[in-house]
Amino acid sequence: MASVTSAESGRLGTLPLGYYSCSEPGDAGGQAWIDLPDKHFTIGNGSTYHTDAGSGTYLLTGKRVIFTRGPMKGVRFERSGKVTLRWIDEDGKPGRVRCVRQASSV
Repeated sequence: MASVTSAESGRLGTLPLGYYSCSEPGDAGGQAWIDLPDKHFTIGNGSTYHTDAGSGTYLLTGKRVIFTRGPMKGVRFERSGKVTLRWIDEDGKPGRVRCVRQASSV
């Protein structure tokens, strides 16, 4: 049986409700952040999320978020602050993409 690391074994919770806009860093010669509309999502009640492709569920434990069902199944984030999520890449390391809550109503 695999052991659970301290980063994965936090208190269960939910994300703040609202629309999350995702982007990645630009460069000094252009935009500071490049919008990634195909990665945007909305967090709803009861650990649910919605995208243009459909709906699903997520699990928040400590600072780790994993989308468990739906079109984003398997996508992982690390929470940094109350409204910012950092995409975790396939190697388990923070990636370049960040998603920030833009609106509190759904």
